Amino acid sequence: MRQHHRTLRLLGSLLLVAMGTSVTAAAPAQAAPPTPLDRVVPAPASVTSGKTPYRITSGTRIRVDDSRESRRVGEYLAGILRPSTGYRLPVTDQGPGGIRLRLAKGPFGSEGYRLDSGREGVTITAAAPAGLFHGVQTLRQLLPAAAEKDSVQSGPWLVAGGSVADSPRYGWRGAMLDVSRHFFTVEQVKRYIDQLALYKINKLHLHLSDDQGWRIAIDSWPRLAAHGGSTQVGGGPGGYYTKADYKEIVRYAGSRYLEVVPEIDMPGHTNAALSSYAELNCDGVAPPLYTGTEVGFSSLCVSKEITYDFVDDVIRELAALTPGRYLHIGGDEAHSTSHEDYVTFMDRVQPLVAKYGKTVIGWHQLTGATPAKGALAQYWGLDGTSAEEKAQVARAAQNGTGIILSPADRIYLDMKYTADTPLGLDWAGLVEVKRAYDWDPGNYLPGAPASAIRGVEAPMWSETLTKSDDIEYMAFPRLAGVAELGWSPASTHDWDAYKVRLAAQGPRWEALGIDFYRSPQVPWPAA
Repeated sequence: MRQHHRTLRLLGSLLLVAMGTSVTAAAPAQAAPPTPLDRVVPAPASVTSGKTPYRITSGTRIRVDDSRESRRVGEYLAGILRPSTGYRLPVTDQGPGGIRLRLAKGPFGSEGYRLDSGREGVTITAAAPAGLFHGVQTLRQLLPAAAEKDSVQSGPWLVAGGSVADSPRYGWRGAMLDVSRHFFTVEQVKRYIDQLALYKINKLHLHLSDDQGWRIAIDSWPRLAAHGGSTQVGGGPGGYYTKADYKEIVRYAGSRYLEVVPEIDMPGHTNAALSSYAELNCDGVAPPLYTGTEVGFSSLCVSKEITYDFVDDVIRELAALTPGRYLHIGGDEAHSTSHEDYVTFMDRVQPLVAKYGKTVIGWHQLTGATPAKGALAQYWGLDGTSAEEKAQVARAAQNGTGIILSPADRIYLDMKYTADTPLGLDWAGLVEVKRAYDWDPGNYLPGAPASAIRGVEAPMWSETLTKSDDIEYMAFPRLAGVAELGWSPASTHDWDAYKVRLAAQGPRWEALGIDFYRSPQVPWPAA
């Protein structure tokens, strides 16, 4: 496991500040030219080049507005750059600043920004803090990859001159992490959050319950975590998040401008809950814990009132912990639930989500019932899914249900790249980097109005994944392409151009200690 953690960066930064020194490594004899403004991922909406580059030096300051949000983004940027540059980079709301973060009214939307760079400095302007943060991610990619390292590196630290005007195509740019098949710690989730943030992902969907494990403490039903969370695929120790753990994940994600979307999958994928409480089973008999990988065999008892008491309690407690707008109720692969019972269940459960102030999300099987007003359906079918099933989802979209696109044979990040990939599954097919990128969310689902498409989300199921290295190897490089599909204008989507920009991310991932798949489809730079 690599030791590239922001905590080390922060300690190094504090030491430099305490010493009051600036460490400046000698520049190479011939410096590389700055990264062009249009070389970043996701592709910006608009780029104008031509000015003199800005050079970050020992005298550079990070000038922020007199707002807590602006200062927080400034401190985040300083925390990244201090260890690698060796510079103090004070964050201040006084005097000149070589890097300026500015909140101002303008045509930016809630997440857009403008970056202006020239001899005198770099200014990032946004109407909201999320826009400033996304602008900082672009600035990171405009600096040499060595800027991401945890020790002092050679400069120079040049930012190409010109302007970037940028805002997202879609408001939903998500990544899902399955912590139920295998449990991942708070620190592992935080590490993934940092990686998602670099590519302007703004939703973290946590799959908190399944047949193999229940991962969130629920005070009113304590055996869910204590018993249902005690194992995982293969029979390992499992684990669960206390409420304090979950709040810390939510807080940390929020500091990176990601909204956490919790999922409790039901009425199927519920063996961990059924094993924890016998009364949730129609026959009153609790099944044993499950550590395999089969699906579709479990179901809550739709005819029992206690089932809805249980669901009400779980939703109430989870909603109280979650400041975000959404709560995901699953609904996929309920093969042990009759269609009639499925519809009955969804008719009872969706109002409970609204009761506690959240908006319902379900996997696209929810469209086989009656989605609540304002609900979102997450489509995970394949290119080859039947026209009838696609039409069902499209009809719901025509009737006002928003659609999140997660086609399994395009952006399920746990699918193998090739038959030789040591991790992952292949039930949806093999998904190389080009296949994950080379499609358009705007016209993917026949009959669904473009206005109904809320965005894209890349799920990561964890049947075969046990550590952060595994997550990273399966996510990168495909995650960057999903981020671009969600952020960048359709006019920028071109595989031949994208693969060159993607290749330039390789050294950055190496500097960050991210394990990644070196796809032969991508012209990675020589070591």
